[in-house]
Amino acid sequence: MYKPCPAQNRITVEGTVVNDKNSPIPFANVTIKGTDHGVPCNAEGHYRVYAAPSDSLVLVFSAIGYTPTEYTLKITGALKYSANVTLQTAVSHLEEVAVLSTQRHFGSIERISPKDIQFIPDVSGSFESILKTLPGVSSSNEMSSQYSVRGGNFDENLVYVNDVEIYRSFLIRSGQQEGLSFINSDMVEGIDFSAGGFSAEYGDKMSSVLSIKYRQPFKNAARADVSLLGFNGLVEGVGKNGKFTHITGVRYKTSQYMLSSLDVGGEYNPSFIDFQSNLTWRFSSSFLLSFLGNYSSNKYQFIPTVRETRFGSFTNALQLKVFYEGQEVNHFETAQGALSADFRPSDDVLLKLIASSFRAREAETFDVIGQYLLNELDNSLGSSTYGDSSINVGIGGFINHARNYLDANFYRIEHLGTYSLDGNTLRWGLRHQMEEIRDRINEWDLIDSSGYSVPYNGNDLILAYHLRSSNNIFSHRLSGFVQDVYKFSVNKWEITANAGIRLLHWSFNNETNISPRASIMLKPNWKRNIAFHLSGGSYHQPPMYKELRYPDGSINPNIKSQKSIHTVLGMEYQFMAWERPFRFQTEVYYKYFSDLIPYKIDNVRILYVGENLAKGYAQGIDFKVNGEFVKGSESWASLSLMQTYEDVENDSYVDRNGVTHYPGYYPRPTDQRVSIGLFFQDYIPGNPTFRVHLSGFFGTGLPFSPPNSTRYDVYARMPAYKRVDIGFTKVLRDNNGNGGTLHRKYPWLKSLWIGAEVFNLFDFKNTISYLWVQTVSNQSNQSGQYAVPNYLTSRRVNIKISANF
Repeated sequence: MYKPCPAQNRITVEGTVVNDKNSPIPFANVTIKGTDHGVPCNAEGHYRVYAAPSDSLVLVFSAIGYTPTEYTLKITGALKYSANVTLQTAVSHLEEVAVLSTQRHFGSIERISPKDIQFIPDVSGSFESILKTLPGVSSSNEMSSQYSVRGGNFDENLVYVNDVEIYRSFLIRSGQQEGLSFINSDMVEGIDFSAGGFSAEYGDKMSSVLSIKYRQPFKNAARADVSLLGFNGLVEGVGKNGKFTHITGVRYKTSQYMLSSLDVGGEYNPSFIDFQSNLTWRFSSSFLLSFLGNYSSNKYQFIPTVRETRFGSFTNALQLKVFYEGQEVNHFETAQGALSADFRPSDDVLLKLIASSFRAREAETFDVIGQYLLNELDNSLGSSTYGDSSINVGIGGFINHARNYLDANFYRIEHLGTYSLDGNTLRWGLRHQMEEIRDRINEWDLIDSSGYSVPYNGNDLILAYHLRSSNNIFSHRLSGFVQDVYKFSVNKWEITANAGIRLLHWSFNNETNISPRASIMLKPNWKRNIAFHLSGGSYHQPPMYKELRYPDGSINPNIKSQKSIHTVLGMEYQFMAWERPFRFQTEVYYKYFSDLIPYKIDNVRILYVGENLAKGYAQGIDFKVNGEFVKGSESWASLSLMQTYEDVENDSYVDRNGVTHYPGYYPRPTDQRVSIGLFFQDYIPGNPTFRVHLSGFFGTGLPFSPPNSTRYDVYARMPAYKRVDIGFTKVLRDNNGNGGTLHRKYPWLKSLWIGAEVFNLFDFKNTISYLWVQTVSNQSNQSGQYAVPNYLTSRRVNIKISANF
């Protein structure tokens, strides 16, 4: 262990990690022996690490499928050293040192390598595509980057980039409006993810935490990706003296090609643009200043013309045909900036100060007129009119109108600290956040069926739905935490314990929450490489703007935080098979909820009731196996079994016989009992430049209910979500300069590959939500309400080109 020393005397070691063929090993791990201090290499195998001076320094290098290597560096008094290391391919007897790109970092936190993200075939093109294949994570909408974790909804996930919390848009109601997520995959260096039971250093949400670290470049470089869905560009570099680094990315996405496969035809004009930059200035070995900036503009314009949807069963086949006029124009604009100062007065102490701001300007406007025909289809086999309309069930029209505007400004100042000594790592933090939200909502729906407005009273024109509100909210949030991580051993069993506590006060409702959390990880001294972890604690989620608003648009001043108690028990086993590294992990969990705010989900829009009415629970078990099923390419598969229920306390209804019933527990809108995720990579034997990447997902149907129903226990389930995407890649030149003619003619071209992706390979018809069609009467003098499925995208082919310079 290193003794404390003045930070200005710290030394810098940097270099490159390569294999026995002199090819760089991306994302190899570099640690200082005897300490917890380490860094990952970047995509080109470069690393930079800081250490205290001594007579000698021992670095440990490790990577997937390679034998860990120790490198002893003689310290001569200089402040900067170079260490280039070659790792040898591991053999089968090295079971105890197998290293995979997804590893258990601590307890419920999983550390994921970003190297395979660019190869995952995904419609949204978002970083979150890798999360959707992990255990406990589910998503039933390929157009959206949103995900739910172990029975939670999209609003219950924490996301950090460089220790700065990231927020999602407020008004977005469908995946096709969403645009680009905040995280730029090309800039990512490290990924930590927890599906529950995370420690006190992470904030106040009930489901999960995703912590991203953006990388600092080691050299000047550029990257570009072009496809039918958009463009990504990246420029990075280092100043002459190595103290200044910059990495800047621009992304453009258009989903017009994918949206043309939806049932609703028309003129789609989506345009999503994102600029992002991460700058660092190292004034000395002890002081680093960094800036993270982001601006995004997501515009969505749609002029619908016609819709034709067939649904129902073989014995009751129906067809909805709608003719449209009008348009929808939405604009979601966000800007975020964070200035961070890292000061290390000694090797044992790190002090960090972050000042950041977030600004959102959102506008949702539409005026859409629709005239519809709902017909029953002829299902008589052999009939000359088989599949054609046989009887009219309903006819009518509707007008949907909205003028919704929201402005949000968040300002934060935060301090984070770390102190390490003799196996203890003490962390603390304090944050003050000021929030200002201004919301103007005006939306209404008019429904006409057979010349009658619905609802109908015989005299007045009544709107089916109307919401008009104006709210201004100004509040402060003060939060802090302290936690200690202690590593020790007993009879050669490695034990890591973590205990901490969070505190949060919100001025809006004058509520103070205290959240104790703890975890322990055991690694027995067994022949097999097995580790166990147990974690849990109290988790409070104070409301954001959407949760505290009643359905009529007014604000609930007495709203309280939703509360959850987590218990997570897990095991992981690392082993070798076919002389290649593998890892199996499983977690079983139980979460008890109180003061829940019930909600319904329509596409990606969450509609809260604005009151703490319910209690509930979520329970389940997750499995995952990952490893080199094909030598040199990591793949994984996950299985999750989950149940989540809630009970609106003291609710009841009276049936037609006058009997009062108390429904009790009912499935939450995220109750997906079974989900399966898969990512598989392969290449042609003897020619690894031809590669195949396959991702798949299956999830059982989610509960849904009519939009105006006040009964929570009345529900049906959507069909299961099924999807398989596949990508084919041909590497024309790799990072090692292998590329024949390309290498000779274009030496500045570092790598180049082209690919083809087939989205929804088996052309499954997946349902994301329902359009509810009401009728007054039909030819049989019956009235009713019909749930017409809104289907997601069908099969599409995408072409992609990627180059590094």
